[in-house]
Amino acid sequence: MPEENDTKPPTVTPTRVIIGLCLIAPFVAMLWVSSYARVEPTFIGIPFFYWYQMLWVVISTALTMIAYKLWQRDQRARKGGASA
Repeated sequence: MPEENDTKPPTVTPTRVIIGLCLIAPFVAMLWVSSYARVEPTFIGIPFFYWYQMLWVVISTALTMIAYKLWQRDQRARKGGASA
C-alpha cells in the first residue's frame, strides 16, 4: 500500500492551464480571419489586415516566452525546488 507522501502532484494545475492558454491564443487569433479581414484602421499607411498579423508575431513571441518560463518554474517545483 503506497504511503500518502508518495503521491504525485496533479497533472492539470492552474499554471499548466495558463501555459496552454498562452500557447493556444495565437492560433485562435490567426484562425479567426473574419475578425481582422478588413482594411481600416490603417497604421502608418499599412492596412489593418497586415499590421494585425505582424502584431501577433510580437505577441506570440511574448506569450511563448511566458509559457516557457512558467514551464521551467513548474518543473523546478515538481522536482522539489532543485535548480536544473
